[in-house]
Amino acid sequence: MKILIINGPNLNLLGRREPGIYGAETFEKFLDQLREIFPQVEIEYFQSNIEGEIVDRLHQAGFGGEANLRDGATHPDGGLADGVVLNAGAYTHTSVAIHDAIKAIKTPVIEVHISNVHQREEFRHHSYISPAAAGIIVGFGLDGYRLAIEGLMRKSNG
Repeated sequence: MKILIINGPNLNLLGRREPGIYGAETFEKFLDQLREIFPQVEIEYFQSNIEGEIVDRLHQAGFGGEANLRDGATHPDGGLADGVVLNAGAYTHTSVAIHDAIKAIKTPVIEVHISNVHQREEFRHHSYISPAAAGIIVGFGLDGYRLAIEGLMRKSNG
């Protein structure tokens, strides 16, 4: 099974940005732990602060070689992932483009947020991602990514 984790804007700063909200651990260190927990899963990681790059990566996950990717990459084996774990960061609350990209692919996408966005500022309470996602996990810290992978594994096993 192949799972793609996509992190959006500012999540490259995990471990340094607002540790009281997001924790003190870097995502790269946590990613190593995920790979140890799930040795049977091929986990690919992508982070971008650019909305269009996130859209392109979702297309790639769902369509592979059929996707019109800006980098010209082709992937003849179809979709590149069996599931996607997506933390779109602030784009969660603004991006119709990411919503539409999720709707365009058959690959299941689990929306993850490290903090409980419903306990934070009002503008964080609305998600454009949620209506398109197969599931949503909020407020469990980095452990939400583990929960999302477990959910995708169960979903793929029927």
